[in-house]
Amino acid sequence: MGQKHPKPDFHEVQALRQWHARLVLAMPPAAMLFIAVRQLVFHHPWGNPAMSNGGVIFLTVLLVGVYIRLITVRLVTDIRSGELSVGLHGLWRKRKVPLAGIRSAIEVQYDPAAEYGGYGIRSGAKGLAYIASGNRGVEVELNDGRKLLIGSQRPEELARRIGLARNGSH
Repeated sequence: MGQKHPKPDFHEVQALRQWHARLVLAMPPAAMLFIAVRQLVFHHPWGNPAMSNGGVIFLTVLLVGVYIRLITVRLVTDIRSGELSVGLHGLWRKRKVPLAGIRSAIEVQYDPAAEYGGYGIRSGAKGLAYIASGNRGVEVELNDGRKLLIGSQRPEELARRIGLARNGSH
């Protein structure tokens, strides 16, 4: 009986660790939680006309749920079965690149803000980037000349594993 998902040749999971982004994202659910307590506990209705208690509870739960979803997003990079896949797990679908379509993979250092406009999935003058944290990664050049930057805490290993997987050795 074969495995459904063979063990990856490389696997890395990175959290998006920008505390300031988490703080900004926490503001709407925190404000709604304040409004809910004010209306439900202290009987000070919100809005004109006042929002129903059910509406306040629903909106509070929705905003807290969205916040939790956003702060648990992870950048996942895998090499397996002849392809490189990278994506923000929990937010966006994975991008899959056949290893045969990769011309080169080199370790690089970069400035996320200046070169790509920040963290997450970004498009810059140098191509598409998947960045979770830090300033190190692997620049993958595809056979058609396009470039893909993958942020990594282990860029040396990722570049080496892409090279080995492209050549058919593990």
